[in-house]
Amino acid sequence: MKVTAIVGRNASGKTQYIEQLRRRLASDKIRYIAFSDSYGPNVDGQYYLQLRWNQHDIDHETPTVGELLERAYHMAGEDTAERRMLRQHLYTLFHMDEFLDKYIITLSSGELRKFQLTKTLFANPRLLIMDNPFIGLDAETRDQLKVLLRELAMGSETDIMLVLAKTDDIPEYTTEVVELRDGEPMPPCSRAEYYERQQPIPPHVLSPDKRDALLALPYTDKDYDCRRVVDMHDVSIRYGERTILNAVSWTVMNGERWALTGQNGSGKSTLLSLVCADNPQSYACDITLFDRPRGSGETIWDIKRHIGYVSPEMHRSYRRNLPAIRIVASGLMDSVGLYAVPDEQDYGKCRWWLELFGIGRLADRPFLQLSSGEQRLVLLARAFVKDPQLLILDEPLHGLDLWNRRLVKDIIETFCQRRNKTLLMVTHYEEELPAVITQKKSLARNL
Repeated sequence: MKVTAIVGRNASGKTQYIEQLRRRLASDKIRYIAFSDSYGPNVDGQYYLQLRWNQHDIDHETPTVGELLERAYHMAGEDTAERRMLRQHLYTLFHMDEFLDKYIITLSSGELRKFQLTKTLFANPRLLIMDNPFIGLDAETRDQLKVLLRELAMGSETDIMLVLAKTDDIPEYTTEVVELRDGEPMPPCSRAEYYERQQPIPPHVLSPDKRDALLALPYTDKDYDCRRVVDMHDVSIRYGERTILNAVSWTVMNGERWALTGQNGSGKSTLLSLVCADNPQSYACDITLFDRPRGSGETIWDIKRHIGYVSPEMHRSYRRNLPAIRIVASGLMDSVGLYAVPDEQDYGKCRWWLELFGIGRLADRPFLQLSSGEQRLVLLARAFVKDPQLLILDEPLHGLDLWNRRLVKDIIETFCQRRNKTLLMVTHYEEELPAVITQKKSLARNL
């Protein structure tokens, strides 16, 4: 059967192209996994940024992952030996047994992606459309998924369409590539032909003028004068019988640049939630932030005003259709949404950062009308807008094309040349790490 890659720059019209295709075909044998699915359902609008770690707020009548998958499996068709083999194959491939008892709202972005893929593949669709299917998956799982898709394409009647912003993810068994430019599809070509006609991305794309302007930003006298930005000893996080972090110790000194690595479900985002003061269990742990022990009198806002942060959970929590500039301005107040009106000076800062990320033209565009890649650039501008001492970037390049990935890496590398800047970054792609990374911490999955 056919495997088609739909590619193009951010905002080139890939999503609209797929929507038009689905309307034209209008079949119940089409299954579509959207980019937004990697952030999960809206939970009837009750989702908020810290809900994943405030599990006492979850309605425990909510079905678990295992219950939801069993329901999807039986709704999708007859319980045959062949379908049971497929189910077991998917469960083994994605290590599903490790989180079948979890509530869906508590899944990591990678676990959530595995859930969506498994649920969709149960349906044995005639056409399977996947928007950035490799987002949020660790390297081992990405490779396994590519093998599974090859098996599915060659051993069934399922055609597959992969919508990809990161074009070096095009599988080698792709039948054809369709590139979108300004909303128009180019004639289909082979994978080899597509790569041959692509211009290489320059080593750096941030202009010298913007680089100099970033380096010349004035410093503030409100920064902490600290040595240890993060210092935690034997930190353990458990939810019921499940251990997420087990006796983790980690010290991050001022000015260090760390990569945090580990397989899906190893606790990376949970560890960062302790640093960001989003996890209520942090008060029961031996954690010092900015030389101040947690629980010594500082408020959550005392901590957050020195931190710039972006993550899949944050992307998931922005569901209000505010203008992009107001999303950026919310970073000045550490809010999701905007509950006070910034002055013109603050709006000037927001516009400056939007221009730096190449999206100044989008300042007044409603956030939910932007492409997923444009939304991610807006949230990155939000993370940088207050010139934070500690920059926490959890999968920051999700959904970005190769040019914008290089731009964001340029901005990170330049920003970290400034005084009193510390970086913590999570990614499942080694090549996404900026050159300034000097240290790595790896977490193991607790089985």
